[in-house]
Amino acid sequence: MSETDGSDAQELGITESKEHATGEWYAEVVRKANLVSYGPDNMSGFVVTRPRGYALWERLQAHLDGMFKQTGVQNAYFPMFIPESYLEREKDIVEGFDPEVAWVDEAGTEELEERLAVRPTSESIINPYLSQWVRSHRDLPMRVNQWCSVVRWEATETKPFFRTKEFLWQEGHTAHATEADAWDETTTRQDQYESLYEDVLAMPVLRGQKPDHDKFPGADTTTTVEALMPDGKSVQGGTSHYLGTSFAEAFDITYADEDEAEKTAHTTSWGLSWRALGALVMTHADDQGLVLPPTIAPEQVVIVPIWQADTKDEVLSYAEGLADDLDEAGVRVELDDRDTRNPGFKYNEWELKGVPLRLEVGPNEVADDEVTAVHRPDGETVTLDRDGVHDEVESQLDEVYAKLYADAEETLDDGVREAESRDEILGTIGRHGGYVRAPWCGEEACEAEIKDQIAAEIVMVPFPEDDDRHGGSEDDCAVCGEEAVRTAYYAKTY
Repeated sequence: MSETDGSDAQELGITESKEHATGEWYAEVVRKANLVSYGPDNMSGFVVTRPRGYALWERLQAHLDGMFKQTGVQNAYFPMFIPESYLEREKDIVEGFDPEVAWVDEAGTEELEERLAVRPTSESIINPYLSQWVRSHRDLPMRVNQWCSVVRWEATETKPFFRTKEFLWQEGHTAHATEADAWDETTTRQDQYESLYEDVLAMPVLRGQKPDHDKFPGADTTTTVEALMPDGKSVQGGTSHYLGTSFAEAFDITYADEDEAEKTAHTTSWGLSWRALGALVMTHADDQGLVLPPTIAPEQVVIVPIWQADTKDEVLSYAEGLADDLDEAGVRVELDDRDTRNPGFKYNEWELKGVPLRLEVGPNEVADDEVTAVHRPDGETVTLDRDGVHDEVESQLDEVYAKLYADAEETLDDGVREAESRDEILGTIGRHGGYVRAPWCGEEACEAEIKDQIAAEIVMVPFPEDDDRHGGSEDDCAVCGEEAVRTAYYAKTY
């Protein structure tokens, strides 16, 4: 039985406009596509992830986890509670996260001897164990990752997947003998995040690093991939941090080198959250509902048989054989043979749920030994031969993916504009949204001036080797007029 059985056709429809009421549209899509329900009334900022929504997370997780394991990462799990004394061992973390931390100070009827933090991130609970496990250069590199939830209480204006007080993510933590090894680890994870977006979620991204004033607390360098949404806002898609030796010094992560000399390790951390699912919905969904790439869709294909009383048996038999063949070929297929709903209702329901490809089977298809295929993104209709249909379906799924990627790529290509002055930055973001590339002096005060005026910030700067302005240039900072030393990408954000 469908998750939406029992609701009427009007309930299935999306009533808000993606272009004109993006926030309301997004909330309607994630609810009506059965991705989330909102948490209890007295728990603002929390959501319940429904089975269909969690299935998306599981598929994303499987793709990313496979990449990690191919590059030497092992999964582990650490307690969700962190003693306050552990947090205090790295002062930058306390200063960076303290306003967001939820604390537990009693259990049952007893007051705890030491407050416990509900993890806002796990450096302070993982690094003490890395310090126990690393003894020799032979133990390096050490790579652990955990899939878990974290809690950050600062969220006020919440949006499912994009910003909730509790969210799902992965966080990887590694220790290395040298800076070069640790930096290679940092960029490897950034490469994998980029691959996840481009090869699984059909979303091109920009890659670079965060400005120093916005890097992870305690990090030497924070790298990022940024995705542009159709409404002109940027999503921080995943971050990978080179932590230098600051965490290793705070948590005594040392090793004996080949000469038995004690050395301090270089560490990294890297994470991607279910914000990626919010970006997926925002990028591809439309006014009919969810749109999913075949790579991550719970059902890649839905078969809708169309019959009259005198053709029901032969149509259903044909459709069942088609479903069996596709299933055997590894296609995730759903046969919708409900006789309580008409074909039009089924079309609308499966479009709302985002299934990439619909196969229609009626008496004409049976007679001609064919199948009618309909692409979800644009309604394109293609006639397929029944013989060898699994190969043709795979080809159609590839074409659907290519369409989704092309649309997202056009959004990104059209969404990067140049500015040479403060007024150009403000005017361009105000009129068009998207990214504005501008020369920057490197001072946080210039970003603050833009943020105060239009709620946009520097989401990324190119890596030094990719930035013609690095180290000074003939350009002046677009905001203050001083010498520009970097290129900044300004944007509004989710």
